[in-house]
Amino acid sequence: MRIGLQVTDLGRLVSPADFGKKLTEIARTADDMEFFSFWVPDHLLNAMSVFGQPIDAPILEGYSTISYLAALTQRIKVGLQVTCPLFRHPAVLVKTVSTIDVLSGGRAYLGIGAGWFEREAKGLGIAFPSKRERFERLEETLQIAKHMWTGNTRPFGGKYYQLSEPINSPQPLSQPHPPILIGGEGEKKTLRLVAKYANACNIRIGSPLEESPASSGETRTKPFDLLRRKLEILGQHCKDVGRSYADIEKTVQAFISLSPNTQDATRVIELCRQLAKVGVQHIIFNISNVYEITPLEIMGAQVIPKLPINSE
Repeated sequence: MRIGLQVTDLGRLVSPADFGKKLTEIARTADDMEFFSFWVPDHLLNAMSVFGQPIDAPILEGYSTISYLAALTQRIKVGLQVTCPLFRHPAVLVKTVSTIDVLSGGRAYLGIGAGWFEREAKGLGIAFPSKRERFERLEETLQIAKHMWTGNTRPFGGKYYQLSEPINSPQPLSQPHPPILIGGEGEKKTLRLVAKYANACNIRIGSPLEESPASSGETRTKPFDLLRRKLEILGQHCKDVGRSYADIEKTVQAFISLSPNTQDATRVIELCRQLAKVGVQHIIFNISNVYEITPLEIMGAQVIPKLPINSE
């Protein structure tokens, strides 16, 4: 079982002058506590505004952030949960992830989705096409990543993107390339793209904590039923495209808090074990009180050592 950390909600910090220091402390502590991965969102405006937070709450650009944090850590993998392909040309995205992977010693993920936050795109003058087109662009982006990461320099001609000379040098250190994680649980499109292109899926299961957001009421009340259904559908897509279901890392995103008045280490361990029984291999926790640092130390001392950690 791999344990990851997603950090959001910079608004809990006093001022931008604190951001670098606190994120450094969080990332280094997570690294020391043997978290497997570290993730930040890919938003340019505050997506938590859909839950009532201010749209202008502070947000850092994702790839700049994980580049900074990768340089300050030793072993933890880094990625965006998840990249919006509307923000960057696919070739630039591939080059960016390749660069982070090379400079970090092979520690990059490409987390990616179709994009969903229309207000953010329109607010900053970024084209926000129909849902159908967003998924078509996502698929072309995945095709370009595979094309460039195999060293194929022949021209790529797609519906939306044309690359006459798709050179990517240096290539990533991760072999065969940085793992591609596709976030989302759409049964017809997203999970099929996982089966065709990805090394990992990510399904958001929400949280039993009332103060934490969940993607739907169903994830809060029946997370395991939801997860089983989504993974069964992913398995069928794998059969349809001739892919081994076992090749895909099953990851989930969950919201927790660790303090005497909320979830304690025993409950988190039990949650991890329940998820492992369903087939989950990598849990990415969004810890609501992560800025206190103590929750990371609890995870490192009381949770992670008691779980089977996959060190591959």
